[in-house]
Amino acid sequence: MAEMNPLRRRMIEDMQVRNLSPVTQRCYVYAVAKFARHFSRSPDRLGLAEIRAYQIHLAAAGTSWAGFNVAVCALRFFYGVTLGRTAMVERIPYARKRRQLPVILSAEEVTQFLAVVPSPKHRTALMTAYAAGLRVSEVVRLKITDIDSGRMLIRVEQGKGGRDRYIMLSSQLLVVLRAYWREARPTQWLFPGQDESRPLDASVLQWACRNARAAAKLGKPVTVHTLRHSFATHLLEAGTDIRTIQALLGHRDLSTTARYTQVAATTIGNTTSPFDRLKFGRASPA
Repeated sequence: MAEMNPLRRRMIEDMQVRNLSPVTQRCYVYAVAKFARHFSRSPDRLGLAEIRAYQIHLAAAGTSWAGFNVAVCALRFFYGVTLGRTAMVERIPYARKRRQLPVILSAEEVTQFLAVVPSPKHRTALMTAYAAGLRVSEVVRLKITDIDSGRMLIRVEQGKGGRDRYIMLSSQLLVVLRAYWREARPTQWLFPGQDESRPLDASVLQWACRNARAAAKLGKPVTVHTLRHSFATHLLEAGTDIRTIQALLGHRDLSTTARYTQVAATTIGNTTSPFDRLKFGRASPA
């Protein structure tokens, strides 16, 4: 559209002033142009009513969460910065990302899964991931010195968000780690890669997960993070306080940890329905 050219130039200049990357600039320009084409009008002649109608159109068309929000970012920039209609910006809402419940393995499935990992190093690393609820990046970067058998703690150095924390060291895991150390004799990294001066690559551990899942014939997807989810859920089912679990997982926000209450079968099953507190007579309702 010829009418778009001056606006496009203005928008690009505004993005350049704010040091937006060339990729972002192209995405934003394309998104605004697509919005304008949808109504066959220049975007400076469109307002909130059209934006809302367009958002409904995107949702109905099955646009991904990321694609929807790229369009929102582009429109917020165009109207708020290029056109200076700042009051409009907060009235152009983002899509909320749908949060799926995590996949959880039962205790029996965890045992079945770990039993078929052929490599002692990979099996011990995955056991550690489950026993301590660690992220894959945290498992592979463990050092020998992070295992404190005196205090029965594992030190997680620079976890997500650059925060250190301590995790309990399972007595059973300590036996496994000592047997692994006597056989493998790692010197710096607990789980070194082929080059022993570097830690095991996280992708190798995920590959081991995929192979073990297939060998164990589990119908659920299994990643290192599945073991972390299972760790948290099994603790909750055993009655561990949710704030303790939050600290163990290294979650900044309690709401992130709270989602495990939705998949803890024991917790849900042992919760009394308010219906059970109602007092009925001997005769059941017709």
